[in-house]
Amino acid sequence: MEGRIFCRKAVNADENSKRPPDLEALAFYVASGGANMGQLLPHQLNGNLMRSAIIGSVLALGLLLTGAANAERLTDKPLVDAAWLTENLGQEDLVVLDIRDAANNVDPYAEGHVPGAISARYSEAGWRTTVNGIPGMLPPTEQIEKVIQNLGVNDDSHVVIVPAGTNASEFGGATRVYWTFKVLGHDAVSILDGGYAAWAKAGGEVSKEVTTPEPGNFTANFRPELLADVKEVQEAIAGDTNLIDARSVAQFIGQEKTNTVKALGTVPTSVNINFDKFYHPEKPGFASAEEIARLVKTASVPDDKGLITFCNTGHLASIAWFGLSEVEGLQNVRLYDGSMSQWTADASRPVVAQ
Repeated sequence: MEGRIFCRKAVNADENSKRPPDLEALAFYVASGGANMGQLLPHQLNGNLMRSAIIGSVLALGLLLTGAANAERLTDKPLVDAAWLTENLGQEDLVVLDIRDAANNVDPYAEGHVPGAISARYSEAGWRTTVNGIPGMLPPTEQIEKVIQNLGVNDDSHVVIVPAGTNASEFGGATRVYWTFKVLGHDAVSILDGGYAAWAKAGGEVSKEVTTPEPGNFTANFRPELLADVKEVQEAIAGDTNLIDARSVAQFIGQEKTNTVKALGTVPTSVNINFDKFYHPEKPGFASAEEIARLVKTASVPDDKGLITFCNTGHLASIAWFGLSEVEGLQNVRLYDGSMSQWTADASRPVVAQ
């Protein structure tokens, strides 16, 4: 994980609506970017105000340079409903990504979508890739950064992800894309709760007009604290960090496996919280924080030692990660995107089955 960058956010102070008369020149100086300092400030400001002006100009220039990255989010909520999205459609900084995949030779985006939404199919847009023979991995930073830029996302964009919402596994595409934005340092992201199914149920406006975006200036700032690797899973087995297997019970106990996994069973010390417990397709919508807290309690998982979620390829694990980290609000939750496909690729790594 060497060479990865943490993203830190600055907080902009509100500008005072009133200021003393002797600061009028300082205000003019900052507003003009310092261009008039030689002509104005020496004649109108004392030494202390001169120093304040210099500091102010540096801060002002810094804000100009970082303003996009520090833009205000449209909402802090990880899930938004159809009413919120309807109210905010047309916001300049809003980018709606329709990640629905084609099925049975039908393109759902062409059949109808949220007005202004950009098609970004989960299985085709480049959200995941194969790395060293392991499928479903996070692409290299430069590669995924380019994918997101080509979808018209800027550093100051608030992204809303729209899946189909038909079932928990399908909704997992949205949680994986959401995690991708988060691990790349972009906090201004939400998911339409219930996906397009909820939008249609609410009578949301439907468009068939294709939106072709101009490339954005999205910049990735990698957050390693949201991603677990093999070494960290090994440390979790020997330590206090809890491993959450989000797969089905049959896969957890070693009765079944997918073709990407080399051995039946699960990682030692892990507990099972089935991915489909996090989503209600009949609603449709994600589980509440209270429901998720009950899932954690039922699984007898301490929530103060850190958590690592995994599955087969990091897809279903993102559902558990999203529920635990973003909805319930637990701290220090990481996703192991290599999951059982990577873990079992090396036969020397332990696997247990019941």
